[in-house]
Amino acid sequence: MEYSSSFFLLLLFISSFLFQTTSLAAAGRKLAFLVDKQPLTITYHKGALLHGPIPLNLIWYGNFTSSQRAIISDFVASLAAGPAPTQKQPSVSSWWAMTAKYYFNDKKSSPPQLTLGDQILDESCSLGKSLKNSDLAALAAKGLRRQAINVVLTASDVAVEGFCMSRCGTHASLSSSGRRFAYIWVGNSAVQCPGQCAWPFHQPIYGPQVTPLVAPNGDVGIDGMVMNLGSMVAGTVTNPFGDGFFMGPSTAPLEAATACPGIYGNGAYPGYAGDLLVDPSTGGSYNANGDHGREYLLPAILNPSTATCSTLV
Repeated sequence: MEYSSSFFLLLLFISSFLFQTTSLAAAGRKLAFLVDKQPLTITYHKGALLHGPIPLNLIWYGNFTSSQRAIISDFVASLAAGPAPTQKQPSVSSWWAMTAKYYFNDKKSSPPQLTLGDQILDESCSLGKSLKNSDLAALAAKGLRRQAINVVLTASDVAVEGFCMSRCGTHASLSSSGRRFAYIWVGNSAVQCPGQCAWPFHQPIYGPQVTPLVAPNGDVGIDGMVMNLGSMVAGTVTNPFGDGFFMGPSTAPLEAATACPGIYGNGAYPGYAGDLLVDPSTGGSYNANGDHGREYLLPAILNPSTATCSTLV
């Protein structure tokens, strides 16, 4: 079973806004039933959550520049649990600390301590440039599988089954030697669908066509990957094997971050990401500070106690 970061959630969010402004009252009553805001009640399904020290091993598939790899690897390194004195506030580690709300009923009491693990380069695209789900699993299996999360990152010219049509990233699990391990895939959408998987740094295909925000690291595709990777990491630790925390049907679950589509700052509404911080020197919009002076935009996390979407700013 796979769990996706789908831009269709964002499109539904935008569509609900567009619909609410229509003057077609008769049609409105019918469609409003489909898009009315539902309570954000997320349920624990009694399954395992991830715990303890867990490295995120990065598997780079295709051509990434060294600067692109540094942006993402610095983000992963910034996820270190607990206060990080080297990070200005609001910080990536503070964003990650919001997932602790999902462990309030768990005897092991705390989310995993994530670190940057191994990095594997497959620049020659050993499985070709058109990947199926089975290929993603095969690539994920190249990383260490014991107490780790393997992250497959595909370059902008690599086509992946379902990419841009229904998803921007996924997380799933595999069994190896009688043990299960979780893995993640996220694609670079810069060429194929930036308006779907890198919003708000690119104009969306549908909805209000406002001026896009400036990507904090100057790379629309990579900054979009960071947003989707953050969403998938939050979903992976709180619902690693399909029986953890989620809402809705198990075939299309909404998880810790995907339950809050399009929300990055206070005051967010359809077509508007929220009140964000802006770097005066670059004009980049962000809400989290990371290691090495990095700035990132990270999605809201659903607070299971209050049923509200929590942001850093």
